[in-house]
Amino acid sequence: METHLEDLFPPGTEEHELLLKVDLDRLPRHIAVIMDGNGRWAQQRGLPRVQGHNAGSAAVREIVEASARLGIGFLTLYAFSSENWKRPRYEVGRLWRLLREYLGKEDGLLVENDLRLKVIGRREGIPALVLKEIERVETLTRENRHMTLVVALNYSGRDEIIDAVRRIMAEGRISAAGLDEKAFAGHLSTAGIPDPDLLVRTSGEMRVSNFLLWQIAYTEIFVTPVLWPDFRRRHLLEAILEFQKRDRRFGDVRAAAKSPRGRT
Repeated sequence: METHLEDLFPPGTEEHELLLKVDLDRLPRHIAVIMDGNGRWAQQRGLPRVQGHNAGSAAVREIVEASARLGIGFLTLYAFSSENWKRPRYEVGRLWRLLREYLGKEDGLLVENDLRLKVIGRREGIPALVLKEIERVETLTRENRHMTLVVALNYSGRDEIIDAVRRIMAEGRISAAGLDEKAFAGHLSTAGIPDPDLLVRTSGEMRVSNFLLWQIAYTEIFVTPVLWPDFRRRHLLEAILEFQKRDRRFGDVRAAAKSPRGRT
């Protein structure tokens, strides 16, 4: 076991036992996460919903660090959907403040671990101070290469598809006959990022919630009843182990050949 992994998954722990079962040569290249259950976590404890969001930020830090140590190339977190604006105003305000605080405190972690931040979603409507912090950290980490942390903010999968169509129409360079999947994907906010191999959804809900609708066409989905504030390294390893059991055929009737990092 490599030293940088034993530091995070020390021998004798449940996490280490799970790690020993993981094939490090067949890790998913890109993991996407629907971080759900903050509100329910707080309600179960008789706390205000915003306390659940506070607790969820600890899970974010742990999963970002664990993914980077494992060698995951891309980690996408669904942090704020366009539908989240419907929540109580004080809760929405707290979510944005948490994000701003997180970026202010964790920019050093991103730099030290060679992580790049990329934010997707419509930037119109994001509070000005938050947007300024996003742009600062994106610029600060632009040249980092170890892992790309993609954060979906004010995001809607349907909006993303509509925006891609608008870009294509505005450019006027692609004819109807010349439009294919590759050209279309190049106009999405995730252009240049491989589609997720694994989508993790916490809280047990069986839906994709308007998240990466184009990109998850052949993504393996793992749903756990664990609420996001309780999601930790061992749960991430459980999701990866389940992913490695799947037979990824991509529509073919033949079994997919195994290849490094979960790609075929």
